[in-house]
Amino acid sequence: MVKAARLAFVFLLLGVVPSWAGTTPAPSDAYCYIGWPNDGDTVKSPFKVWFGLRNMGVAPKDVVHPDTGHHHLLIDTDLPPFDEPIPSDRNHLHFGGGETETVLELPPGKHTLQLLMGDYRHIPHNPPVYSKKITITVK
Repeated sequence: MVKAARLAFVFLLLGVVPSWAGTTPAPSDAYCYIGWPNDGDTVKSPFKVWFGLRNMGVAPKDVVHPDTGHHHLLIDTDLPPFDEPIPSDRNHLHFGGGETETVLELPPGKHTLQLLMGDYRHIPHNPPVYSKKITITVK
């Protein structure tokens, strides 16, 4: 296991994902969820969002450890392809430091939020671990 982790770290430093690497496995019973706000809530911006995760651990990006990953918050978008790195833009926020909450500032109106776990390379696990998509209204 130590040898495999070292090899993965070398590939990571080189920015290489070998074709044989496949996807990072996740426990079949792992799930993530948005703890707050709740689906249908009306919030005033800025507001806190906190992330929940069960049967799996949180680890910062670049950390190669079994059954861990880090959160990505999807705002007003659908789930990305599960076999590619999760985009990093205003609709796909990365929490590569292992954060489990954030403060968002969104314009007034209806918005959707969804969590997706990514591995040390920001690629979704196999099976993918993602939350239910919720809808909130920002005043």
